[in-house]
Amino acid sequence: MPSVNFVTVDVFTSSRFAGNPLAVIPDARGLSTEDMQRIAREFNYSESTFVLPPNDPSNDAHVRIFTPTTEVPFAGHPNVGTAFILGQLPSLFDKPVGETLRFEEKAGVVSVTLLRDRHSAVTGATIRAPGPLTTASTIPLELIARCASIATSQVKITNHAPIIASVGLAFAFAELNDLAALAAARPNASVFHEADVMYGAQAPAFPLFLYVRDEKSPWYIRARMFAPLDHVPEDPATGSASAGLGAFLVAGLEEKDATVGATIEQGVEMGRRSVIGLEVRKEGGEVKDVLVTGSCVKVMSGSMEV
Repeated sequence: MPSVNFVTVDVFTSSRFAGNPLAVIPDARGLSTEDMQRIAREFNYSESTFVLPPNDPSNDAHVRIFTPTTEVPFAGHPNVGTAFILGQLPSLFDKPVGETLRFEEKAGVVSVTLLRDRHSAVTGATIRAPGPLTTASTIPLELIARCASIATSQVKITNHAPIIASVGLAFAFAELNDLAALAAARPNASVFHEADVMYGAQAPAFPLFLYVRDEKSPWYIRARMFAPLDHVPEDPATGSASAGLGAFLVAGLEEKDATVGATIEQGVEMGRRSVIGLEVRKEGGEVKDVLVTGSCVKVMSGSMEV
């Protein structure tokens, strides 16, 4: 029976058993799409990645990303974690591994820069969101409240209505009043099914990203992400959603030109604290660039029979 090697890594953390776990198959040649989906379901992490030779030799790899139920076009922690693992290899598909890697994905080419410590060991990565900021429907706050099992009065709409936005992968975003409201949130899968019927064409499976901004430091944000229809009741860290939120918030600033750094803390309520660094650049009134940075820790490696 054939087997494949795997590595797991905790992403957006420098402490093992925190952050968001990821399974990486560094060489997925010979695996079918069905094999990849079965393996992702077996790990049952929010995502698993499968690394293949690039279609364009100017790129470094073709990376496919699977949740337990489906393939997705882009995600943050899978890119950071995959780059962390591949960056420790001497070569990738007979090509030397450089300081910047280019991953072909369904959402486009994702550029990833490795982070190193003073001993030159790879400690994490910075990724560039593959798409421009796009926004879709606003969402009734009553629907958001029912999805999260909280009162409508706990959904804050003074800054913006709940909305679907994306820089590569679409999420529903809603601001809450305070950390108590965020802690009280519980996903109601039956209501998520309702939301998916109405908004699934814009945000498949209706992943919901709830957040609270610190009053004294508004670019320090606490968040939670629920995607029960993707078999992810809660995600410890969601880089793609963080990038989308950062882009959306910076787009709403009065300044036409700005470079904003932000920190998003996620997974606290799950006991898997994650820290996601953002840098968003706006020029001429448009968001031009979104960078997502995170540290990683290797957890285990082995082989799986397929």
